[in-house]
Amino acid sequence: MAGRKRGREDGGENVLQSEQQQKGLLSQQSTKKKPLLLQQWVDPVQGMANVRHEFGEHGGVNMSIEASTTFTVLEPETMTKLFQGALGPDRDFYIYSRHFNPTVLNLSRQMAAMEGTEAAYCTSSGMSAISAILMQLCSSGDHIIASSRLYGGTHALLAHFLPRTCNITTTFVDIEDLGAVREALKKAPGSTTKVLYFESMSNPQLTVADIPALSGIGHDKGLTVVVDNTFAPLSLSPARLGADVVVHSMSKFICGASDIIAGAVCGPADLVNSMMDLKQGSLMMLGPTMNPQIAFQISLRLPHLGIRMKEHCERALIYAQRLKKLGLKVIYPGLPDHPQHELMKTLVNEGYGYGGVLSVDLETTERAHDLMRHLQNTSQFGWMAVSLGYHDTLMSCSGSTTSSELSKEEQATAGISAGLVRMSIGFTGSMEKRWSQLLDALTSLKLVPDVAARW
Repeated sequence: MAGRKRGREDGGENVLQSEQQQKGLLSQQSTKKKPLLLQQWVDPVQGMANVRHEFGEHGGVNMSIEASTTFTVLEPETMTKLFQGALGPDRDFYIYSRHFNPTVLNLSRQMAAMEGTEAAYCTSSGMSAISAILMQLCSSGDHIIASSRLYGGTHALLAHFLPRTCNITTTFVDIEDLGAVREALKKAPGSTTKVLYFESMSNPQLTVADIPALSGIGHDKGLTVVVDNTFAPLSLSPARLGADVVVHSMSKFICGASDIIAGAVCGPADLVNSMMDLKQGSLMMLGPTMNPQIAFQISLRLPHLGIRMKEHCERALIYAQRLKKLGLKVIYPGLPDHPQHELMKTLVNEGYGYGGVLSVDLETTERAHDLMRHLQNTSQFGWMAVSLGYHDTLMSCSGSTTSSELSKEEQATAGISAGLVRMSIGFTGSMEKRWSQLLDALTSLKLVPDVAARW
């Protein structure tokens, strides 16, 4: 119980296989580009609970933190085998923590279990996870088809950084229009188009992707489908719905306290292992290494992610319904008038809600700023800050902050108005008290009729 023993020096099972795969619940699809899917779907929270529990070195209930950067061996020949790939973490042999680290690997197994993928590995940030998977899948001269509705940093990576540094180009398309996606693929260079990339729930417009349909379109053309699931952990499971790879910024809902920067890549074991190749692996070469102390901290937060997400989502739905009733333009997938509400109902994991973020479109930057200023400095409803998933409500005017990397024309195409306020709904304080603080700001600024104060 108190730790693992090194195995024989004759190979063994794949290092990154999740517990479900080891138990035979995962099966390789017949087509190379098809994702590994669960034959028997496991609830994401139950999936994490099923993962082998790692005890501490001396029998502690929490796993040990392996803080070493380098690892010793008993025989010099063993080191040679490590660099040849004949031995590795699957037999409890390690080289260097930029390659694999035991503590980070344990967290990665939990992430694979949560997303229902064969494997996963965690990184130092969400952007490093996105960059690493795209640079592993694409080479110089290759092409990506991507959603026009992406987080500003991801859009900048695809539109500016990768073309300049790697000669990897991207065509942006409205993924709501499946016909436009097919047309973009027809026009794209066939042999060099490698990836279809989109967000399960877009930032900040909360557009819900038709993951099964988009995955089918991508697979028909031999593309690898990569989905950013940062906005919808537990609520949506892209791999179950057809995606090949799922990426996360774990800094948001997964960490939950706005105190950690981290990311994850979840997908097929051969792909994740290739990212650690000593000569060609993007994670090994670029080195976005997660600190094992960080991995340990996150591993303690995953067990209550389900409880937190349910509260985020429940409050977001209630606030969205009430704001809508007051006549405001509210964007939230749980509302019947959301363009993808019916789609979301078919995709969502039952019991986890429609997401913890809502957006309110006040049309002008002045109104947006006035509301946020009042909510923070007078009502104390929440805090003006970027990011999401914090236990208090965070709010920002997306057009001038997290989507500012997009030009005005690109923002217009993406449906981001100057007065769009994104709110990541927290769960501190009583729900009714927080609602009264929000309502006070709205009535004080004459954004809703005073009669609303008698809610």
